[in-house]
Amino acid sequence: MSTKPVELQRLQKVLAAAGYGSRRQMETWIEGGRLSINDKIATLGDKVSDTDLIKLDGRIIHVNNKNKAPRVLIYNKPEGEICTAKDPEGRPTVFSKLPKLKSERWIGVGRLDINSMGLMLFTNSGEIAHRLMHPSYEIEREYAVRVYGNVSQSILQELLDGIELDDGLAKFNSIKDGGGEGMNHWYHVCLSEGRNREVRRLWQARDIPVSRLMRVRYGPITMPRYLRIGHHAELTEKQIKPLLKIIKLGDESKKR
Repeated sequence: MSTKPVELQRLQKVLAAAGYGSRRQMETWIEGGRLSINDKIATLGDKVSDTDLIKLDGRIIHVNNKNKAPRVLIYNKPEGEICTAKDPEGRPTVFSKLPKLKSERWIGVGRLDINSMGLMLFTNSGEIAHRLMHPSYEIEREYAVRVYGNVSQSILQELLDGIELDDGLAKFNSIKDGGGEGMNHWYHVCLSEGRNREVRRLWQARDIPVSRLMRVRYGPITMPRYLRIGHHAELTEKQIKPLLKIIKLGDESKKR
């Protein structure tokens, strides 16, 4: 009689899926010697099964979440908040207004800088967060941008064709005129990357100052009109489905 082979997965993937943080954060914990498997210090590349004893800083942690449905929040970030859990300078963070979780933590999907506002996603699933941010999935983000100055058609075409930045070629997928008065003008721009301050840097590469930046869409999730600045809302199972579809998780999430 054959026995079913033991399923092994990388430690950082298991912990991220259980909601302890992003894969990158879990790798940092492993490199820092904070995690152990069956009382042996874990190393990058280690794999675990359901029967392994995992400890964080010497305390047992539980990662069996196969029957747990993922949760996703949308948050309307105001200007002035930072996207880290804690700040040495005491500045307000996006995490301070989110509902508390008992044995998990919220993982932010795609940061916004302190001077930007708009749609942010948070999830208790590290795997969902990982896929939503991974460049290979090319998930489109849309931003409303207010710029100052005269923007010629040739500059708009350059922004679509691509501009060489410090970290490589970057471009917008599309640019739509949003109207405006005087020297202030709004544009809606889309791109499929999440590089640091990429939207601002693209405009600034052509000496166009950005006076306001707001994310209005992340993949299939659009900022609802009812959601006030500084408030959050939890997506329903129906609303989460299209999000899971674009990251090729589908109904797998129900098995977690």
